[in-house]
Amino acid sequence: MSWFDKTKHLLFGQPRDISDPKLFHKISLVAFLAWVGLGSDGLSSSAYGPDETFRALAGHTHLAVFMALAVALTVFIISYAYGKIIEHFPSGGGGYVVATKLLGPGFGLISGSALLVDYGLTISVSIASAADQIFSFLPPAWGCWEHKVGIEAFAILVLLVLNIRGAKESISILVPIFLLFIVTHVVVLLASIGMHLHETPAVAGQVASGLRHDLHTVGLGALLLIFARAYSRGAGTYTGIEAVSNGLQIMREPRVATAKRTMLYMAISLAVTAGGILLCYLLLGVAPVEGKTLNAVLIERLGFGTWFVVLTLCAEGALLVVAAQTGFIDGPRVMANMALDGWLPRRFSSLSERLTTHYGIVLMGLAALATLIYTKGVIDQLVTMYSINVFVTFTLTQLGMCRFWVQERRNQPRWRRPLALHVVGALLCAGILVMVVVEKFFEGAWVTLLITSLLIAFCALIRRHYAKVSAQLGKLSQALSELPAEAPAAAVPAALDERQPLAVLLVGGYGGLGVHSLLAIFRQFPGFYKQVAFVSVSVMDSGTFKGAGELENLKRQTQQALDRYVALARGYGLAAASYTAAGTDPMDEIEALCRAIGRQFPKATFFAGKLIFRKDTWYQRLLHNETATAIQRRLQWEGLPTVVLPVRVRE
Repeated sequence: MSWFDKTKHLLFGQPRDISDPKLFHKISLVAFLAWVGLGSDGLSSSAYGPDETFRALAGHTHLAVFMALAVALTVFIISYAYGKIIEHFPSGGGGYVVATKLLGPGFGLISGSALLVDYGLTISVSIASAADQIFSFLPPAWGCWEHKVGIEAFAILVLLVLNIRGAKESISILVPIFLLFIVTHVVVLLASIGMHLHETPAVAGQVASGLRHDLHTVGLGALLLIFARAYSRGAGTYTGIEAVSNGLQIMREPRVATAKRTMLYMAISLAVTAGGILLCYLLLGVAPVEGKTLNAVLIERLGFGTWFVVLTLCAEGALLVVAAQTGFIDGPRVMANMALDGWLPRRFSSLSERLTTHYGIVLMGLAALATLIYTKGVIDQLVTMYSINVFVTFTLTQLGMCRFWVQERRNQPRWRRPLALHVVGALLCAGILVMVVVEKFFEGAWVTLLITSLLIAFCALIRRHYAKVSAQLGKLSQALSELPAEAPAAAVPAALDERQPLAVLLVGGYGGLGVHSLLAIFRQFPGFYKQVAFVSVSVMDSGTFKGAGELENLKRQTQQALDRYVALARGYGLAAASYTAAGTDPMDEIEALCRAIGRQFPKATFFAGKLIFRKDTWYQRLLHNETATAIQRRLQWEGLPTVVLPVRVRE
């Protein structure tokens, strides 16, 4: 191996064997690990969600009791609704999939674009909040934004490398951190509530007197507005709930049961932690302190000593780093689904040799870095940007399920109860979305809306380009559909002759591009080639890597396409054969196959078709993988004659 390959394998791990029948079992996650990797996003929001809410209640902190109940109820409603979505979408029921299938591709684009922006912000918010927790117990002079952003950028790069290695490896490394957070925060909650349990009557009296005072001075309407404002300020608390339904592809079988168990773990832990922290703020009289988070102030008030403050805040900061995993796990999966549907460049659906969506992982990391630099790591601005898009997705998802149950009411006798659940979920999520946008529009929400709108427009242009190219290739396939069927066996040579010239054509699925390339060989070299070999690779991407049996299905589909090409060539009286392999990198597999064919057939010439546009532009190179040109360079270096056949496309 070259030094580059050795370095890559050292950082990202050795390539995985996709033919291993136990591979999917090895890399899939049981409920506990899924809770760590996906549920930590929701659980870690207790570091900044209750903080934002309680600050917004300034002067009316007695409302924290009702806010804690509202937070817990919201978590359970949304979680339960997504648990039902998991049942109906066992291959992945995230917002993009649900909106696309139940509301249409346009709504799917809106939901998917919102999710992509949201998952990029998941990384930056989690890392920035982690830094805030750590710097809460460090000298204030150390907390300049340059130092913090530098450390945050380094943490993102480390997570990027871990996730390219694979989700299970990155999560397994972080399990001790997750457990430390659970233990320390159980102590904080039990100690805070237990030490003040005897003060319950006094606290209840303070809450009642505070309510009477507010009703007398500001009135019920104003009090409800104050409560709604604080509730919307803490909307970031609910942002991680959808992660489980988006990540079903990496769940251990049976997936639905594993995912629902993971959702239950996350809902209970988030409701108890977020709601409990709000109550603890009230019980211990927590107030904002410059340079410190409210959680840091709360832990100091317990009086357990500096060591416990440092340990708990380190655990909290570390869990926030774990939560950034959600952006690296689910963001690229949404990106891959959108790429398979033509909204994004197709390369974002490809898998690396470690079976990770590496292009998406890198892009999510770069987006998070750009966001941190733009906001200078200021958590208030990041949370403002963060809590918008998730409720766009939540609302569309719940509306999609409402439409589903209305359409299925004649087939499902018990349709009223799930419909009512999703109606409540839709109204709740839409209400929070409106409150957040109105409340935070000029505080940074407009930035999120602008970026999301630009992404939607960009995706629409990509889809339009792919649609035009597909239409051109469809016309080509239709024009070439009336070709001769397979000739009688007596008219076709029995096997390939190693001494005669051989045309080796690299093809994908059976279609106009491959047929056009075959006919171009006949036209350019009339009567020269009496035999032809077809080469194709079963490429395992994120759309096909969903279970242990998918690889065999993919191989069967590839062989069926090759058989059609062989039949077509024999219809012209040519000896024909096919060669195939399977992998995640088509060029590596094609190169290996062609080298083997070249050794067996010294007079072989290799051909590959390539789409040619009238004007060569940067976006065409981005949207089309240029495999033909890249494999030509590789094979020519190996001394194998290779010809690229142009297939003209008029955009």
